[in-house]
Amino acid sequence: MKYALCNEMFESRPLAEVCSTVKRLGYDGLEIAPFTLAESADKVSARQRKEVRRIVEDSGLEVVGLHWLFAGPSGLHMTTTDDAIWGRTRDYLSCLIDLCADLGGKVLVLGSPKQRSIVEGQTKEGAWRRAVDLLSSVLDKAAVSGATICLEPLAPVETDFINTVAEGMEMVRQIDHPNLRIHLDVKAMCSQAEPVPDVIRSVKAEDVGHFHVNDANLYGPGMGDVDYAPIAEAIDEIGWDKWLSVEVFKYDPDPETIARKSIEYLREFWP
Repeated sequence: MKYALCNEMFESRPLAEVCSTVKRLGYDGLEIAPFTLAESADKVSARQRKEVRRIVEDSGLEVVGLHWLFAGPSGLHMTTTDDAIWGRTRDYLSCLIDLCADLGGKVLVLGSPKQRSIVEGQTKEGAWRRAVDLLSSVLDKAAVSGATICLEPLAPVETDFINTVAEGMEMVRQIDHPNLRIHLDVKAMCSQAEPVPDVIRSVKAEDVGHFHVNDANLYGPGMGDVDYAPIAEAIDEIGWDKWLSVEVFKYDPDPETIARKSIEYLREFWP
């Protein structure tokens, strides 16, 4: 198993300092939120892309990929009825695929709850068609770049569109493209009616594109009430042995403490 850390928790710290810390704590990769590089992916210059990749790789890490894809710029929405907004969103996803490839990443985690929730005047069926059409339009490009788009089910408190792994898998199977996979996130799976281990066992390793580990309390794994012992059993049972990325949403007491506690806990199950 390889461990990664999502970079936004370090906020404005210099990338070289972040990478040094992440490597020292024993992580293998860094997962990047594009908004930490620039307000828009198309504003990340070719020089900056090369420099980010160089810093990460010179630190002995890999860029795993991107997440928080549509958090910025404003005005993006993947299920909207507005053709102009939908078109900009599709084009921006294409731009993100280029950014991911330039940084050396292989996965793009598509969560972005606010930018997919069903807007007034849209139906669930219409939203579904919009999402299918948007993803289908960029997947061949992702394949050329060697990237996988990972569709992330999220809790109902975050969005009203694709809340369960079963719903996400329905879309993955409908589109049926090798560069679209489901994304598993422990915090999000905690919102489902079924126990998290059962949700994990509902898929196969080849269905999964990426995996976020955290706690329902928004901190890192082992920092709340979520017991990872049965989760680890389920992960091992389906044969997932790639990346586990720590993604948190609360940064106290400090990012380094969270990162250290998280990897120490995960190593109890995967030394």
